[in-house]
Amino acid sequence: MVKIEISSAEAAEVMAHADLLHSKAEVEQAFDNMARAITDEIGDQNPIIMSVMNGGLIPCGHLLTRLGFPLRQDYLHASRYRGKTTGADLKWLSHPHESLDGEVVLVVDDILDEGHTLAAIVEACKKKGAKAVYSAVLIEKMHSRSNGFKADFVGIQAEDRYLFGYGMDYKGYLRNAAGIYAVDGL
Repeated sequence: MVKIEISSAEAAEVMAHADLLHSKAEVEQAFDNMARAITDEIGDQNPIIMSVMNGGLIPCGHLLTRLGFPLRQDYLHASRYRGKTTGADLKWLSHPHESLDGEVVLVVDDILDEGHTLAAIVEACKKKGAKAVYSAVLIEKMHSRSNGFKADFVGIQAEDRYLFGYGMDYKGYLRNAAGIYAVDGL
């Protein structure tokens, strides 16, 4: 169980002082663009769309309603953050429930930061027999700390700050913010 380190009042204070980097309209346009690219690439392959919990839940939901082709949906839960602002070792809380053997899989997450979590998830899907694994992220952070992993579909490239909104959290809060925000001072 993750222990939340701040109160809802503290989360409201963070929101009140945050910098809006990308508006709701910009994010919605990014989802439209991603959906078109995903449809072009795998729309005829009967894919399993795999949401990475918890952060990928909101971006995956927005994408699913834009994908007008037959698909199946599943989830997995692997995290390095677990309510913290810095990553640690990857912990698997739930593996995919569908058999991935011979399947085309699209893994959807909120953010690609250094790439460790998403790279491990993609590799795990391949080891479970997926014939092809694609990845989609709403946000790709721009910095030099990357492990070299690149997502196949990226909604928005963002500056290297502590971000929240549209699935990304600040200490367990603010995933539901309608926009991409940066914590003041981080």
